[in-house]
Amino acid sequence: MSTTLKDVFITRVSSILPNAPITNEEMESRLGMIDGNASRAKNIVLRNNGIRKRYYAMDAEGNITHTNAQLAAAAVKALTGRGVEEKDLGLLAAGTSAPDQMLPPHASEVHGLLSHNLEVMSPSGACSAGMQAMKYAYMSVATGSTNAAVCVASELISPLMRASNYETETERYRQLEQDPIIGFEKEFLRWMLSDGAGAMLLEPAPRGECDLKIEWMVSRSFANELEACMYLGAEKGEDGGIISWKKFTPEQYAGESLFTFKQDVKILSKNVVTVGVKWLAEVMREKGLAASEVDFFMPHLSSNFFKSKVAEELEAQGIPVPEERWFLNLSEVGNVGSASIYLMVHDLVKSGRLKKGQKILLMVPESARFSYAFALLTVV
Repeated sequence: MSTTLKDVFITRVSSILPNAPITNEEMESRLGMIDGNASRAKNIVLRNNGIRKRYYAMDAEGNITHTNAQLAAAAVKALTGRGVEEKDLGLLAAGTSAPDQMLPPHASEVHGLLSHNLEVMSPSGACSAGMQAMKYAYMSVATGSTNAAVCVASELISPLMRASNYETETERYRQLEQDPIIGFEKEFLRWMLSDGAGAMLLEPAPRGECDLKIEWMVSRSFANELEACMYLGAEKGEDGGIISWKKFTPEQYAGESLFTFKQDVKILSKNVVTVGVKWLAEVMREKGLAASEVDFFMPHLSSNFFKSKVAEELEAQGIPVPEERWFLNLSEVGNVGSASIYLMVHDLVKSGRLKKGQKILLMVPESARFSYAFALLTVV
């Protein structure tokens, strides 16, 4: 292995959005009404998040049309052809928030849908899992371990948001003569998340197609300072600590809606922007990157609610980026978790707005227990 690091380029990027887009008006009929009642939270959440349409790998009857692995494999295959074959790929790094199973690893299931042997890597996490996959692929190519690596991020979350997942819990509330309305921390994410996948081909030389040079990538966790904010397969104790599904009985799994996404919105609002932007300012100073040099700022926003808050914090930290230099597609594709940043890069490349020498700053926050990943790309 060479001790001299190679340049690394994103030479192709793909996007997979399953089925027809789902509008705000169609969401509840597709996901179902909890306890037969229209949601009290839906309109508030949708008004704040600014998402107008999203995609579900699920049909109108609630049947799953694609597995998570199938979405990811389709994104990988979309990178091939025109001089690139699957056999040319030496690494598959596949990140997701919601794999189809606990074991085998997600990347192994994606690999099972491909045609040749290669190295696999399965980053575990939420939104930053896609950036973790990208960083592993980046390091593999930079060190000469791999000549062509694919990173992919994918999400299949809609099945977890079906009303049927909450029926046992609402029935339990009714038996206790309590209001059978699911708590906001459980219902909030029903109106936020959606399905899809994106993939990138990383190589040590440009191809003359999209060609974005990865200048640097950094990531950091703040879990030592902050408690969990978003969780799945667990509950939170009164002390803020996570209680694993392993401590519950099988009968309690459904009764507590244990395997649905939950979010502590108070902790989210207090920390996700301030902690992340403060560290971004530190990274930019360390890397010698001025805000004026950024041609496209691409923050993964779970909701447009946070757009003004990010802008205000950028200003407060001395790294303001004018709104005309932001690139977002949240309103049109939805919040696709770990895959969102891939879909943003794809849509920017396809927009025709890129010019040689422009710099693109990626920012991906993860609220699960507050970790962040940043990357700087240069158009070549």
